[in-house]
Amino acid sequence: MRKKRVLLLSEGFGSGHTQAAQALSMGLRQLSKNITTRVLELGAFQHPTIAPWIFSAYRKTVTNKPNLVGKLYQSYNKSSMSRLSSLALHRLFYSRTANIIRQLRPDLIISTHPFPTVIVSRLKRAGLSTPLCTVITDYDAHGSWVDLEVNYYMVSTSEVKNKLIQRGISSDVIQITGIPVHPKFWEIPNREESRLSFKLQDMPTVLVMGGGWGLIDDEEMMNYIAQWRDKIQLIFCTGNNEKVLHKLSEDERFKHPNIHLFGFTKDINKLMDVSDLLITKPGGMTCTEAMSKGIPMLFYSPIPGQEEENRQYFIENGFGEEIQSIATIAAWFNKLLSDQYPLLLQNRINNQLNIKYSPQFCTESIIELFQL
Repeated sequence: MRKKRVLLLSEGFGSGHTQAAQALSMGLRQLSKNITTRVLELGAFQHPTIAPWIFSAYRKTVTNKPNLVGKLYQSYNKSSMSRLSSLALHRLFYSRTANIIRQLRPDLIISTHPFPTVIVSRLKRAGLSTPLCTVITDYDAHGSWVDLEVNYYMVSTSEVKNKLIQRGISSDVIQITGIPVHPKFWEIPNREESRLSFKLQDMPTVLVMGGGWGLIDDEEMMNYIAQWRDKIQLIFCTGNNEKVLHKLSEDERFKHPNIHLFGFTKDINKLMDVSDLLITKPGGMTCTEAMSKGIPMLFYSPIPGQEEENRQYFIENGFGEEIQSIATIAAWFNKLLSDQYPLLLQNRINNQLNIKYSPQFCTESIIELFQL
C-alpha cells in the first residue's frame, strides 16, 4: 500500500514558520510509518537567487523600521488578502506551485505561513481537490491567514480560535492544538548530560537568543549583561547571523570562560535544558519551545504586530516578563543568585508538568483528522 504523502509549505520570513513545518514533518514520520513528508519554502525553492534578497530586505525593514512593519500588519489585519493581491502573488512569485503539487501528488498540504495558504487556496478555487490544513504559528489570527478554502485550522489557543470565528470561519474546522515543536522538545531533559556535552559549569545560566534582531545592538543592555559573567554563565545564540557572532567573538567583554557563543545550532533544546532563564524576542516558535521546556522568559524588542500578541499571551499566562529596563534584568539575575534559586528550579519542573500545552498534540491531531 502506498504511503500517505504530506507536503508542508512555508516561507523564510523569520525561522519560526519553517521550524514548525520541520517539526510537523519529523513528528508525523515518527508517529506513523505510513507517512512520507516533504518540506518546502516556496520562495526559496522556486527562486533561490531572488528569495535571499527579499528575506534580507524584510529583515532590514524589521530591524530599522519596526513602526512601518506594525502599520502594515494592522492595515492588512482587517480582512483576508484581497483577490487582486492573491492573484498577483500567484502569478508573479509562485506561478509554478501547481506544477509542484502535480509532481509530488500529496494526500494533504499543510501550510505554516500565510503566503502558501493564499496560493493553495486559489488553486483549490480553480479545482485542486487536495485538502489544505493551515497551522497558525503565532498567538494571533491575522487576516492574511484566513481563507474559506482552508479545510482545517490548527491554532495555538482558544483566543485565536475565537478570532477566526469572528472572521467567519466555522468552529467545526478549527482545532486548538498548540504550535508544533520538534520531537526533541518532547523529551524529558537531562540537565547534567546536556551540561557536560557543552562543557558548561554547574552554575546559574542565562540563554540569550535573537541574533541581530535588536538586543545585540543595544550597547547599554549588552554591557550590563556582560558584567555578570563572573557570577552567571551566559550563553549567546545568534542563529544564522554570522556577522553578529563574529562581532561578539571579537569583543573583549565576551572573552570569558563563563560566556559561550553559538551560531546556528540544532541543539537549542539542550541549551534550554541547561539554562535557568531565556532572554529572547517573543517569536511564536521560540517561546513555544521554551514553554515546552518550562523555562521562564524575558522579552525584548517585539516586532510590532504578531510578536506583540505573542508577548501579551505569554506574560498574561505567567510564562514571561517584558524587559522594561536594566532593572528587570537585575531583578531576575539576583533571583538566580539568591536563596530563591532552588524554588525557581522546582517551579520550572512544575511548569512542565502543569501546562496544558502538549508538544505532540498538533501532530497527533493531523494524523487522526486526516486518517493518515
